[in-house]
Amino acid sequence: MARLHAVEYAEGRLFVNRTGLWLFIFSGRPFQAATTRRQLSAPELNQILGLGITFVLLTSSLTAYRAERAAVPGLIRNLAATIGLGLVFVVGVIIEWAEAFHYLPPSTAYGTIFLTTTGLHGFHVLTGIIALTFILFLGRDGRFARGNFWPVEGAVKYWHFVDVAWVFVYPTLYPVR
Repeated sequence: MARLHAVEYAEGRLFVNRTGLWLFIFSGRPFQAATTRRQLSAPELNQILGLGITFVLLTSSLTAYRAERAAVPGLIRNLAATIGLGLVFVVGVIIEWAEAFHYLPPSTAYGTIFLTTTGLHGFHVLTGIIALTFILFLGRDGRFARGNFWPVEGAVKYWHFVDVAWVFVYPTLYPVR
C-alpha cells in the first residue's frame, strides 16, 4: 500500500512539474510577440551605440572578475575600472534614450518595452555601481582580510548577473536586420 501511494505521489508531482514548465515557457510569449512585431514596424536602433555599450559592459565584467581575484591594491584598481565602465554604460543608455525619444515614443508598444527594459537594467547597473563603490571604499580602508572577502565576492557576483542579463536583453532589443 505504501508503495502504491509513493507511485501516485511521484506521478502527481511529475504532472505538476510538467505543467509548471509549460506555463513558464509560454509566459514569455507576450514579450516575444511585442518584440517580434517591433521588427516589422519600428525604426532601426543605433546599432553602433548598442554594440559599444555592450562591449563596455562585458569588459567591466572582466575587470570585476580581476578585482575579485586580486589582492587589495589590485582590488582597488579593478573596482575603479569596473565602476568607470559601468558609468560609461549608463551614459550610453542615456544617449540611446535621448535618441530613441525622437523616433520611438513611449506610447507605442515597443517604445514602452524598450524604455522599460533598458530603464530597469540601467537601475540594476546603478545599484551595482553603488555596491561596488561601497566595496571600493571599504577596501581602501583595509577592511578586507584574506579570510573575509565575501562582500567583494557578493558585489562582483551581482555585477556578473547584471552583465548576463544584458547579454539576453541586447539581442532582443537590438535585432540586426
